[in-house]
Amino acid sequence: MAEMARAQGQAPGPTMKELGEKPWHFVKTSRSSVVGPGARVKIPVYSQMVDWEVELAAVIGKAARDVPVEKALDYVAGYTIANDLSARDVMRRDKNPATSPFHYDWLSQKCFDGACPLGPWIVPAGDIPYPQNLALKLWVNDKLMQDSHTGKMIFSTAEQVAMLSSRVTLHPGDLVLTGTPAGVGMPRRMFLKAGDTVKLWIEGIGELSHTMVG
Repeated sequence: MAEMARAQGQAPGPTMKELGEKPWHFVKTSRSSVVGPGARVKIPVYSQMVDWEVELAAVIGKAARDVPVEKALDYVAGYTIANDLSARDVMRRDKNPATSPFHYDWLSQKCFDGACPLGPWIVPAGDIPYPQNLALKLWVNDKLMQDSHTGKMIFSTAEQVAMLSSRVTLHPGDLVLTGTPAGVGMPRRMFLKAGDTVKLWIEGIGELSHTMVG
């Protein structure tokens, strides 16, 4: 949050949690976006600014509706690694004012084919009792770009699952991507290109890698 504020020339302010807000989510398509380990992800023809985002993904294991925060992790079957690839140059529709609810184009930005590399497997939740105690890293062509910890999340995994369950019933197999730390390409104006290899690692889960193609 602070990194993106700086990228837009704004001072990092209080977090949404500090302001009393609830967790907020968007939806990524599943069948077209999700690809597995070793995938060759095609850069969409409409974007020159595809960015990386390493994220812990919680896999829902049983139907969850209106679950309290203190019991939310009981509904998680396991955890895996996700790259929330984002086409930054289509995130806004500039002809719509910033105050318009149609200013942001989440589908074009987040839902292109291959936009959610996932894997390499699901680690049972019993093996990761504390999802807020995991280091996570991302490399592009062996250059370390993101190096952080899930303990820095604004909203915990449990808080996110609980909030989502208050709006929609979560079902087995649903994935909750929990947000990314600093180190993405946008503030540095660095973006993925054909031939790049992306490697992601989360403590206790393992390593996921994929390549970008034109």
